[in-house]
Amino acid sequence: MEENLQTGRKLRPVDLARAHGLSTQAVRNYEEAGVLPPAARGENGYRAYTPGHALALAAFLALVPGHGHATATAVMRAVNRGACDEAFRLIDLSHAQLAEDRRTLEAVERALRDLAPAPGTTTATTTTTATAPPGATGTAADPDGAPEPEGATGGGPGGRFIGPLARELGVRPATLRKWEAAGLVRPRRDPLTGYRVYDAAAVRDARLAHQLRRGGYLLEQIAPLAEQVRAAGGLEPLEAALGAWRARLSARGRALLAGAAELEAYLRAAVK
Repeated sequence: MEENLQTGRKLRPVDLARAHGLSTQAVRNYEEAGVLPPAARGENGYRAYTPGHALALAAFLALVPGHGHATATAVMRAVNRGACDEAFRLIDLSHAQLAEDRRTLEAVERALRDLAPAPGTTTATTTTTATAPPGATGTAADPDGAPEPEGATGGGPGGRFIGPLARELGVRPATLRKWEAAGLVRPRRDPLTGYRVYDAAAVRDARLAHQLRRGGYLLEQIAPLAEQVRAAGGLEPLEAALGAWRARLSARGRALLAGAAELEAYLRAAVK
């Protein structure tokens, strides 16, 4: 590939640099990094670039927005040493990551739609304390060792206990405790019994975690989203954030397309 790129009119480093608003040192750095193929040297020792080098530089700069600097550099290095299969593999990985990110966004949107209140309902919480189960004493339970009232109905408008919520979601109470430990759910404690009480916000978080876990997402992937929901004060304020997320994914998709076009132009010139 290098032999084909050494033909054509000669360009100075400043010619390549000006076309993209770069410094001549940046152009030299890109050559040293393997982003550009080695330039021929004149009798005076100065670099002599060609239109092929200009295409290589344009391809690299077009690849960066969609793939990132490291991957774009690896792609160009592979192409310049003739390892096009490796370059295509790296490009495939970027497309696969974008597809996975889209699936994540869609799963989050589905989960939030499932959690949205029906028209005319309210998600406002009250401060009423959940009713303790019959026979509960006034002594606070050990938060880590004592069993919770899993068979209780979880009383009152102030929330519900772990058992009824676990049954509603179709999970074990231990799963809810695991989600709590991971920061996905934050139930409060009943001041008399020490039992966990899930208010409206905690129930919302548990449902969100349940939806995303069913979609195959890891606890560490769900925790940041749950924190965003809590910070936003609910689901509705996240609509703008989800819209911005979708816009970023679309921009990445278009950037990948633009990078592919410039890389194809470089490859075509290199094999002429």
